[in-house]
Amino acid sequence: MKEPDDQDTDRKESDRSSSRRQSLKSSQSAPRTSIKEDDKILEDTTNETFTEEEESNVEEDDSSLEHLEGSSSSSQDDHVGSTEKSQYTETPHSAEEEAEKEVKKKISQSFFYDYKELVSMPFVTPDSNIPLNLLTLVHSFGYDCTRRANLQLLDSNTMMYIAGNQLILLNLKTKEQFYLRSSSGRGIGIIGVHPEKTYFTVAEKGVSPKIIIYEYPSLKPYRILRDGTDLAYAYVDFNYDGTLLASIGGNPDHTLTIWNWKEEQPILRTKAFSQEVFKVTFNPDNDEQLTTSGSGHIKFWEMALTFTGLKLQGSLGRFGKTATTDIEGYMELPDGKVLSGSEWGNMLVWEAGLIKVELCRAGNISCHQGPINQIMLDEGEVITVGSDGCIRIWDFETIDTADAIDESGLLEIEPINELQVDKNVKLFSMIKMNETGHNFWLAQDANGAIWKLDLSFSNITQDPECLFSFHSGAIEALVVSPLTYLMATTGLDCSVRIYDFASKTPLSHVKFKQGGTALAWVPRLVSYTGAQIIVGFEDGVVRILELYDPKGLTIFAGRKKFLDADLHLKYVFKPHTAHITALAYERDGEILATGSQDETVFFFDVEKDYKPIGFITTPGPVCQLVWSPASHLENTLLIICENGYILEAPFPSTKEEEEGDPNVVSYEIKDMHIKCFHFSSVKSKILRLIEIEKRKKQKEMKEKEREERRKQLAAAMGEDGEKEFHEEEEEEEEEEEPLPEIFVPSTPCHILCGFYSGPEKFWVSLGGYDAGFLYHCKFPTYGQNSDITEKKDEPFDFRFLEDTEDNPIHTITFSINKDMMFCGMQDGAIRVYILSQTDLSLKNMENYWHFNIHDSSYGCIKGISTSFDDRFLVTAGADSNIFVFSLFPEVELRKGIKAKVPSARFGIETEPIPQDIDDPKAYSIEDARKKREHDKLMKEVEEIKAGKREQLRALRNEFQKLLQMNEELPKHMQFKRTVSLK
Repeated sequence: MKEPDDQDTDRKESDRSSSRRQSLKSSQSAPRTSIKEDDKILEDTTNETFTEEEESNVEEDDSSLEHLEGSSSSSQDDHVGSTEKSQYTETPHSAEEEAEKEVKKKISQSFFYDYKELVSMPFVTPDSNIPLNLLTLVHSFGYDCTRRANLQLLDSNTMMYIAGNQLILLNLKTKEQFYLRSSSGRGIGIIGVHPEKTYFTVAEKGVSPKIIIYEYPSLKPYRILRDGTDLAYAYVDFNYDGTLLASIGGNPDHTLTIWNWKEEQPILRTKAFSQEVFKVTFNPDNDEQLTTSGSGHIKFWEMALTFTGLKLQGSLGRFGKTATTDIEGYMELPDGKVLSGSEWGNMLVWEAGLIKVELCRAGNISCHQGPINQIMLDEGEVITVGSDGCIRIWDFETIDTADAIDESGLLEIEPINELQVDKNVKLFSMIKMNETGHNFWLAQDANGAIWKLDLSFSNITQDPECLFSFHSGAIEALVVSPLTYLMATTGLDCSVRIYDFASKTPLSHVKFKQGGTALAWVPRLVSYTGAQIIVGFEDGVVRILELYDPKGLTIFAGRKKFLDADLHLKYVFKPHTAHITALAYERDGEILATGSQDETVFFFDVEKDYKPIGFITTPGPVCQLVWSPASHLENTLLIICENGYILEAPFPSTKEEEEGDPNVVSYEIKDMHIKCFHFSSVKSKILRLIEIEKRKKQKEMKEKEREERRKQLAAAMGEDGEKEFHEEEEEEEEEEEPLPEIFVPSTPCHILCGFYSGPEKFWVSLGGYDAGFLYHCKFPTYGQNSDITEKKDEPFDFRFLEDTEDNPIHTITFSINKDMMFCGMQDGAIRVYILSQTDLSLKNMENYWHFNIHDSSYGCIKGISTSFDDRFLVTAGADSNIFVFSLFPEVELRKGIKAKVPSARFGIETEPIPQDIDDPKAYSIEDARKKREHDKLMKEVEEIKAGKREQLRALRNEFQKLLQMNEELPKHMQFKRTVSLK
């Protein structure tokens, strides 16, 4: 509230503000003069004000910004232009020519870019005849719910969000998806929507990424903003009337740029801060004021009109006695103050760069339990959104007039209303739905959901509705049904999810207390209906779940509404003490092998309800298990350890063993003949051979050139020509550069994946220094007494993989005919190699198709698989995304194909559920057996001890009787004690 005495000062301030606003508008209407760096040195006109603690950090970083074109304001460009005129006064331009030049600079309001020319496309090896549309994206099941502001509304029915290298537009009514690909192919940093919902921005990632502004609903690329940051954009925001756009760059530059976006011109540019900046926003009531916040800071900006032009001046917020905090959510108040959140859940009121007051609840309770991620002003009320899953409504006047009442700087206030969305909800952002007569909002839940919330707080307020549910965080494993179009996924968010990927429908999900780390579909030889999946968890537990259609079950009172599918716990056991990393059924379905980070592989007899057979120890953490195919004579298990060891174990014997056999105290199998290959790096040798071959070819070419030169000179000059040739030879003699040195990494590079190529032969892909090749290896002859730690084995063949030096293959699968090899890359790309049919020796790996699909920064593909009929390909990544591709034209997919969920077995609803293992400290199978044996031994020892104690007690009683008899005898007949008993 302003006092009447402030009217004069307000008028002066408004005059200054209007002059600045007029200058800002003139800078938008007049495009910048193009300046060539060759003609003149650009001035860095950014005049920031820094606190002493930041100034030293920014000095170095600001020097790197001096070369950035556009750091000058529009008025400074006019100054530079006038300087140029004075230098070339002999060639003045007429008014008509100047006007014509000005018109040429303007971009037509009706101009659009061509999306097909702009968008990133798959790479196909030249002259390979591989179709560009080899794979067609048909659906996305994932959602990166931990990405900042990854939920935007274009109208009441259309939501959009980033999924890897795609922007997905989702119709909330029909659930239909539409995709826009990034132009860089390296991913999308942030998205934003124009206030009038007529445009939206896609700010990308990559080297010198673009900001592409699309028109809505035509989805045509309308404007492209360039050179705003080095590698990725972190946030974008339009001003209130949508004429300006502010952008913040991510690491390493954190550049703040103000754009006249319709003319594709930067107006102002500066470094925002030396640490990560989360967001930037315009003050809704004053375009000349902005705020940025991020890691341990908040900063207040003003566009100031000085005698040298328009500048951005930044003032760093000073925390004073308050602890420094990351600031995720904030809002500008109409009078210029700023209200921000904190990591501990209280609200901070900022005025003139200082904390005026800290707001908490009665009893010094935090406003939220945990960080406040968003603060908004809606219909005269302040709304806060917290990581605790709560939305609280506060009185605006109370906050606006708040002031500290004591030295603590705290003021206690209470919310008007509040909504607890649900348990285990972590709200990250919220956006209002424009539905007349309703107060509905869409909320982004960082724990894997999108909610529809009613914030009307009336007697007819609807309960929170979960519209969509997703994985939160990295997806660790993916598997596809061998019988129908069903897919299962699991991740460290503790959920297992089932999808019908043909009809684009999520079917069911179930949550456990520990994260899932491995998956396999139980083969039809074990479960004929294809109804079972097996899941490994991070605490070492294995669960076998049975999938069924619950609609055929008997309906009884209290049953919840039926889903399209449900999961029933069939078996549970704990073979390991650490993350389970691999699960594999033997080709006849008789044996299950499980591998773990605890450096063991456990075998189970499937036919006997997964009775434990035993385990073997491995020289390193297991990362993959592969049973030999039916084409191999021997049934063996390929065990790939991440530290460079590859083992081959024979089929384990399933001899009967009595549970009470006193000679068996452990499940460990010690007499198994295991072959071992210890990978030794040969990359430096390969590079050396490549260099030798290259130099040999260059030498041969030079020899040919010399011979031709000698013949020319001899023909033209005779003997003198020969003499001149030898003189030239002596002058041209150069010392040959030394060949690359042989290098072997001191720490073995991790093996990422592998597969059998034939009996005792296999291929492996490695990361780190050894990336860039596939290595073909063969097991050496089994040596019973050989020390595997001293072994050094080298591959006998290799295949060069183009552009994979820093981007190795993480997972591999094959088509049914083995004529296509599908590779999931570290940077989230899919690569498809076209092979000769059933050629696992990979003789021809020249032709491939490559496409970036998941996020290039953190979207490593963790799972890739084709459907049972090779019609679809599915991928799952560490960026929470799941993509479904068609290997056939989309016309064939319009037939409405759908997965068949197995019918429920008779009596499954009354079948007892095995007792689950919820305690992560529960004994493993081996530890339980050792405990039983230990308890049995201790019991026997205790029985022996008890017998000895009884004997001692009897002897002691007999001795006491003898002593008493001795004392009753006459003294001359008594025995005398010579040793005293203590």
